[in-house]
Amino acid sequence: MTAVQQSGPDEPRGGRPGRGGRGGSPPGSRRPGASGPGGKAFGDRAAWFLVLPALLPILVLSVGPLLYGIALAFTDAQSGRTRSTQWIGTLNFQDLLHDTLFWDSFRIGLIWAPGVTIPQFLLALGLALLLNQNLRMRWLARALAIIPWAMPEVVVGIMWRLVYNPDAGILNETVRDLGLGDGRDWLTGLATALPAVILVGVWAGMPQTTVALLAGLQNTPRELHEAAALDGAGAWRRFRTVTWPAIKPIALAISALNLIWNFNSFALVYVLTSGGPGGRTRLPMLFAYEEAFRYGQFGYAAAMGCVMVAVISVLLALYLVGRLRGGEDR
Repeated sequence: MTAVQQSGPDEPRGGRPGRGGRGGSPPGSRRPGASGPGGKAFGDRAAWFLVLPALLPILVLSVGPLLYGIALAFTDAQSGRTRSTQWIGTLNFQDLLHDTLFWDSFRIGLIWAPGVTIPQFLLALGLALLLNQNLRMRWLARALAIIPWAMPEVVVGIMWRLVYNPDAGILNETVRDLGLGDGRDWLTGLATALPAVILVGVWAGMPQTTVALLAGLQNTPRELHEAAALDGAGAWRRFRTVTWPAIKPIALAISALNLIWNFNSFALVYVLTSGGPGGRTRLPMLFAYEEAFRYGQFGYAAAMGCVMVAVISVLLALYLVGRLRGGEDR
């Protein structure tokens, strides 16, 4: 009669220890490294803890002032410590509907933003295509191309005021040397002020767009261009069928951002013209600044800011919808 050895309380019945089959770990047990609900919650808390240093400045410096500005738009807040602030509801927005000066500035902003963004993109695209070629001293050309981007807007404005100076500016000196006339005061002429400021805006913002487009061009596989060239495609056809589809997402993104940034321009125009002559370059942001800090109408200026935030939100929503539809089409 053969003796049957009974399994001890610590030995698995059948199979080898450590395996997941019969005789392995009991059902429902977890390995030491497995993540459970408690581990997931801890991971979420750790993620929020890591994001918090970047999130706090956004909440304090962006979200907080935005909410305060929206609340201020429904009051009659004005400058002066002794004056109490009263809640007036939508009265500021009702006044805006009949403020022709504000709508004139809004119209100028709608001219300024596309007037800067479109030439900016076209020139930046041409420059990016040029800098993407195998040229001698290409590194120097790329460094020189981003110089305007490294300059503060105030410095750019002062520099271009010197260029446009009616008496000793380089632009008028060139016009006189070429025999094209005696020059003119570009920044104070009613017909030339806005085009002159738009030119400065294009020059100042073009490097940023150039860098973004150049990055997209360098990520385009050269094999696609070589294959298209072997098929007999010319330069325009290669650009239309190979280059543009590759950089289109970057082009749309940078153009949308430029449109928003240009609509919110302030420092450059303020240094160049301060909104003159006769309000011909008074952008909406500049008009709101004057209402707040020149005339002390903080509540009214906050209402203008709310309108501009709404317009920018609509533009951003249209861009995001277009991006989502483009993703679905692919």
